Amino acid sequence: MANDAIADRLKEARAKRGFTSPREAARELGWNENTYKSHENAIRGIPLDELGKYAKAFRVSPEWLAFGRNALGVQGGSIAPIMGYIGAGAEITPEFEQVPPEGLFEVELPFPMPEDMIGFEIRGDSMLPRYDEDDVIIVYREQRRPLSAFLGEEAAVRTTDGRRFLKRIERGSEPGTVNLASFNAKTIEAVRLEWIGEIWVTLRSGQLRRFEKKERVAAIQKGKVLAKNELILDPQAGTGTSLFHTRTSKVDGGER
Repeated sequence: MANDAIADRLKEARAKRGFTSPREAARELGWNENTYKSHENAIRGIPLDELGKYAKAFRVSPEWLAFGRNALGVQGGSIAPIMGYIGAGAEITPEFEQVPPEGLFEVELPFPMPEDMIGFEIRGDSMLPRYDEDDVIIVYREQRRPLSAFLGEEAAVRTTDGRRFLKRIERGSEPGTVNLASFNAKTIEAVRLEWIGEIWVTLRSGQLRRFEKKERVAAIQKGKVLAKNELILDPQAGTGTSLFHTRTSKVDGGER
């Protein structure tokens, strides 16, 4: 997630912990200086695990960094369409996915989301331990930056021959090409990209509230609750931990 308000709160938290500059904080805490600076300057989106790491180091709550408040309840959620699968070890060719126009399913997020977002469900294990199979990444539908700005970043990509991957983008050996690197698989070398989707947020597979679009429409019409699992913010989340977990609430003596 990325916006100026989050960056301002990150800067405020860093200063209150006694660090006079982003450089000082990054060096003292063992972080990549350029990455942290890009987060504090709102140049790059902040993954949820990074947000949790910053919150723990600066002794603030993750939800305050993300939303500017400490309450667990999050108002104004949103629905993200999952438009297909993305390969992290598996090779996904969209032409053969047979995904309906409205997508595979939808997931509910407990916070507002820009309108130009789509999601993909991860297939494969080449990006472990950062991304698990069946996790969902929410990305910007349109590419917002030039290819050169993504070098060294993890992103959703589509190659010119139609394959879709979740990989780290590295400079290729020939002009206009890139290498697609994994954490535990062979690098795919010298490919050309036609689209890069910047990752806005990653949702862990066990913490998703997912449902078919037709189910949501029917439930809205009937005023029903679709699932018993609710996504809530976890104020104890720290380094390497998702900010979200599930809970089961009981209403009128039964599980909701």
